[in-house]
Amino acid sequence: MSHVVVDYGIGNTLSVMRALKKVGVSPVLSGDPEMIRKAGRVVLPGVGAFQGGMNELKKRGIDEAIHEFVGTGRPFLGICLGMQMLLSKSLEHGSHEGLNLIPGTVIQIPQGDEMVQHRKIPHIGWNALHPGPSYTSWHTTMLEDTPVGEYYYFVHSFMAVPDDPEFLLATCVYEGLEVPAAVNKENITGCQFHPEKSGDAGLAILRNFVAEKS
Repeated sequence: MSHVVVDYGIGNTLSVMRALKKVGVSPVLSGDPEMIRKAGRVVLPGVGAFQGGMNELKKRGIDEAIHEFVGTGRPFLGICLGMQMLLSKSLEHGSHEGLNLIPGTVIQIPQGDEMVQHRKIPHIGWNALHPGPSYTSWHTTMLEDTPVGEYYYFVHSFMAVPDDPEFLLATCVYEGLEVPAAVNKENITGCQFHPEKSGDAGLAILRNFVAEKS
């Protein structure tokens, strides 16, 4: 079965393709809904605005194909915007429906709060990962080879907040604010950070994703 990177006209597809090749697979870049349905594993990358991403998925029939793929129980990975679109809705420039695979809302990173008066937006740079509130260990997840405190590369202005903390796989702290860094629900994982741009630590996550045990 193929490893499909979803091509919907938005996203860092080339860097994701290169990283997957580095971990020993031959990924297929495709926007064909039928190929997505039949894939062994699917990666949904993405950069840019939530509404634009969802519009492209819907226009191409990829949203329905993703739902059907996820229903098979095979591993699915969303990266950056691809993680955000897993949630129910986003409040970026209005209110927009997401894929609703993980209940939750995408909200803007607050520019100021009781911790920091002027927080830099977007959040760009390297941050350390820590387990979410329901996780004492990342064992059996895509992060199982990730040491607590390992650094990954982030670029985002909005954050994906699951309704249930059970789905919050990892967090990071950005200028005093705890930010969702990864989500997980059954066979679905989302990374707000870019594993494909995070050196050997990121490749370790992708290696787990493509492994038979994932």
